Amino acid sequence: MSDLGFKVNVDEANLILEGLGLLPFARVYALVEKLQLQAREQLQARSPLAGGPAAEQTGGALISGPSNGDLRGE
Repeated sequence: MSDLGFKVNVDEANLILEGLGLLPFARVYALVEKLQLQAREQLQARSPLAGGPAAEQTGGALISGPSNGDLRGE
């Protein structure tokens, strides 16, 4: 299967995760995990420790979100 790439901002990614959270867990858990992993990897690459702007734009709370899937860490 071919991979697709999408560009969304953090709020849009959280909205996608919120919508997936309304579906049965057994059906979406692998997809949610995959999206969270990819988002964290990208956000860590742009963190202040890596010399990027992510923490400056978002208060630095993006890298480790709570178990509800929210990437903002709120």
